[in-house]
Formats: sequence, structure tokens, C-alpha cells
Amino acid sequence: MARRSGQSSPKRPHRLHRSVYLIGFMGAGKSTVARRLSRMCGLASIDMDSYIERLAGMPIPQIFEESGEEGFRRMETQALRDIAAMEPMVVSCGGGVVTRPENIALMSAHGTVVHLRVTADQAAARISDTSSRPLFQDLAAARARLEERLPAYEAAADLTIETGGRSVGAIAHEVRRALERRGVLERLDASSVA
Repeated sequence: MARRSGQSSPKRPHRLHRSVYLIGFMGAGKSTVARRLSRMCGLASIDMDSYIERLAGMPIPQIFEESGEEGFRRMETQALRDIAAMEPMVVSCGGGVVTRPENIALMSAHGTVVHLRVTADQAAARISDTSSRPLFQDLAAARARLEERLPAYEAAADLTIETGGRSVGAIAHEVRRALERRGVLERLDASSVA
């Protein structure tokens, strides 16, 4: 089976019974945790922002410049529809995916939603280049935006994982264990893979 761009090659075989949508504020570690989890478990993964950039043929800051936030959000919803129609995989979502109720409904209908919780201060410390983040202008604005979005993150989430002061590996392991407990992720034995 050919891999789509952004997917990791299998290591330890697991099977996802539903897609896993990683949500959270900018800098929560969604993309890095998705990559680590997919490598750890031999799962397909996709970064939604990268997918949108490929569809649009331009980087996200340019999409915001040319189409505004509303234009970007329409593309984001279309990307979610596309991804929901694909095989189950780990999906790293953009920080604002929860701003449209239809996005939350799509994720809930087609997968398990995992909120990677981070504070604005922790996020600021993790983001080395804010120029690639059109909505992360300064720390005060980021704090206000996170406070505004937090109820939507919490309402959308099936699981919430704290990320502050933790390594990517530790977070990915906790997500894996939580998904296994919920029956969303199944470890395959050698005989079922052959």
C-alpha cells in the first residue's frame, strides 16, 4: 500500500478502529505527537495543515492573507471531510479546528478526539518561529485566544492529556495507552499481521 505524504512507515503493528484527531492550542505538540504515535504503533498519520497547504498550493500564512481566516476555515472543513472518508489514521489538527461546530461534529462522528492541553505560556516557549502562526501575534493575544477556545476543546474532547513539562515520547505513550483502554487502538500479534 502506498503511503500518503506525511505518513510514517510501520514499526510495531497496531490497528486503529477509528481515526484519532489530536486537537489543542498552537504549540501543544499535536504534529510531533502524531508523528511519534504513528511511528511507535505503525499507523498512518496526516497533518491537516500540510494537507490544506497542498490542496491550496500555498502556505497557511498566504492563505490567511489572500482568503482571510474564514476562507481558511472553509478549507479546513473540506480537509476534515476528505480525511474522514479515508482509512482510520492519526490526524494532527490545526489549533482553530474547534471554532466551527461542523468540524467538531465531523471529528466526533468519524473518530476519537484527543485534546492535548497546553497553556499559552508553555506554547509560546515551544514555538520558535511565530511568523508561521498567523494567529499567534503576541502572548497576551494568545492567552485571550486560548481562553476563548478552551471550552470548545473541552467539549469536543473524548480524552484530555496534559502536555506541560512532558516529553513528546511520554505524551505519545499516554495517548497510546488511553486509546488501547478505550478499544480504539489494538495491538496486533505477529500471526494477525502475516
